[in-house]
Amino acid sequence: MANETNTVTYTGVTNDLYRRVHEHKKKFVKSFTAKYNITKLVYFEAGEGIDACISREKQIKSRSRADKVKLIGEMNPDWHDLYRDLVEG
Repeated sequence: MANETNTVTYTGVTNDLYRRVHEHKKKFVKSFTAKYNITKLVYFEAGEGIDACISREKQIKSRSRADKVKLIGEMNPDWHDLYRDLVEG
């Protein structure tokens, strides 16, 4: 996820992407994402099993910002909010 200007990113894992993004958008929890107004879903992956997903999350978090920007850009070059796609589709 990213803030409106794409200067701050957040990586997390969830078993319900729609619900979790909604929680971030509504700032239900006082957290890093609420503090930095991180409300755009700009990248996601689906995984098989929680252990694999947590491992992938840690792998992404350990990368440099440049690597994360490249990863996002390959899937979503305009960094548009993919949440709308989840809701509509």
